[in-house]
Amino acid sequence: MNRFFTLTFFLFISTFIFSQNNKSKSNETSKPFVLGIIEEIQSKELDEKRILNIYLPDGYNPKDDAKYPVIYLLDGSADEDFIHITGLVQFNSFEWINQVPKSIVVGIATVDRRRDFTFPTTVEKDKTRFPTTGHSDKFIAFIEKELQPFINKKYKTNESKTIIGQSLGGLLETEILFKKPSLFNKYVIVSPSLWWDNGSLLNMDSEIFQENYKQQTEIYVAVGKEGLTPTEIPRVMEVDANLLAEKIKTSRSKNIKVYFDYFPEENHGTILHPAVSNSFRFFYPQIKE
Repeated sequence: MNRFFTLTFFLFISTFIFSQNNKSKSNETSKPFVLGIIEEIQSKELDEKRILNIYLPDGYNPKDDAKYPVIYLLDGSADEDFIHITGLVQFNSFEWINQVPKSIVVGIATVDRRRDFTFPTTVEKDKTRFPTTGHSDKFIAFIEKELQPFINKKYKTNESKTIIGQSLGGLLETEILFKKPSLFNKYVIVSPSLWWDNGSLLNMDSEIFQENYKQQTEIYVAVGKEGLTPTEIPRVMEVDANLLAEKIKTSRSKNIKVYFDYFPEENHGTILHPAVSNSFRFFYPQIKE
């Protein structure tokens, strides 16, 4: 019996030591999985520091001559859309997929999206619900005067600039498209909150509708089964998104191209991922073999 307990004791001790050694070796070989770079930019336009999550494509080398398209992602925090959208970009740029050119992704981490993504509204109910609202002009100035110059100076970029946003982010994109269209040449507008200010953006005129608009601009508009919007005047998000696409189609410029995509199986929470994937097929059909 004593021999049995002695043997059991030594087996326990040996197992403990082995597990501790393995744990020690595991700690020695473990490394963090790094997806990208975190940059911090001090914005005079916004009077605050902003965090940028940046993905650089495989093979990126600052010493090379190669330059890359840039995809700007609204709601680009790590706990928002940066990780899964970056995954789509990486996957679609694999050599055996070859749908999208290797691209830099710039995720703009959120601070106050109701403040940054909305213009002033005449709807008192929305002013009360969103007390910080109405400062998209400052955020657009931040993109134009600070963010894009910062990225272009620090990273190897070409002239291709895409912006991706959903909901209030889609509202901001629509405002940029109508007011400052040359900031981007590819727009991925998903489930835009065009109900804002009783749909006033849908009545806005823009230089993109003029025959002499020169910049090649592609706009992808997508919406799911999303129903009524949170306004005093009932609006349907699917209808508003469709109206936006139809309005853009009235452009007399041959340089404006728009595509409307409807996802009846998706809702406001699930649509962004499949919509962005589809937008790549629209923007880069010539790459697909």
